[in-house]
Amino acid sequence: MPNSSPSNWGLEQIVADLRASREQLHRTRHPLGIRELPSRDAVASIIAGLRAALFPTHYGAADLTDESVDYYVGHTLESTLRLLAEQIRRALRFRPENAEATEAALKSRAFAMAREFAAQLPDIRAMLASDIQAAFTGDPAAQHITEILLCYPGVLAMTHHRFAHALYRLGVPLLARLINEIAHSATGIDIHPGAQIGSSFFIDHGTGVVIGETAIIGERVRLYQAVTLGAKSFAADLDGSLVKGNARHPIVEDDVVIYAGATILGRVTIGRGSVIGGNVWLTHSVPPGSSVRQGKVREVERGEADPHA
Repeated sequence: MPNSSPSNWGLEQIVADLRASREQLHRTRHPLGIRELPSRDAVASIIAGLRAALFPTHYGAADLTDESVDYYVGHTLESTLRLLAEQIRRALRFRPENAEATEAALKSRAFAMAREFAAQLPDIRAMLASDIQAAFTGDPAAQHITEILLCYPGVLAMTHHRFAHALYRLGVPLLARLINEIAHSATGIDIHPGAQIGSSFFIDHGTGVVIGETAIIGERVRLYQAVTLGAKSFAADLDGSLVKGNARHPIVEDDVVIYAGATILGRVTIGRGSVIGGNVWLTHSVPPGSSVRQGKVREVERGEADPHA
């Protein structure tokens, strides 16, 4: 009989079975056998550092003064960008074109990409400032900017997205996706880092919002909770594999408002200044200035025949 004493877990067989699962039966490892992966904890630290550098009063040290703030920002960026370069190096290994690249080449390229990303930080901050102002302007419950920076999930999600989108465009999609998935876990807002989103963008409440990879959103757009900008269908090649990279998500032009629960699918265009009502299901384009809502339901008095029955 097997030894079932409290100190014997039968680990030898369990470990052997797990090895068989990993190596033979249910392989999940990268085809090249890459073991050094980007670190979710490191990426979270990078985002915290970037937020502190861009908004030191709100996310940085509590005792900053006019004399010390620039030193704090510089010191924070120095350590954060070094950490970012290392995570970029790890992520670059997953790009097919880097399969044969040397470690020295990857390290050099990662540093250059982190440097290029850093140069975009002033522009990213300007975009985030416009998002914050849009939240303050668009929400009558907002008392001040500090409340928005510290409390609003839509602003947190967009902070992650602005960083992630810059890295996505630089050619580090794995790291970009990890950044946005951290925000997704915290807020319930799911934005693919490939989505192009203009300035002054406001997601109110936010839980359940989904914005797909090829979505294009203009300026001064407002979304409420549970809005989906998704794909209507997925093209497949001859062997049944999904074709990736096709433009399959909506285009939302400037000054559009989309209310809670609306679902917009496919490569359709929502014209400038349109209002999409709550719980609308939309799979076709609408011209500028449209107002789209569900049909009214006529209440029938008890005993009265329903003319639509």
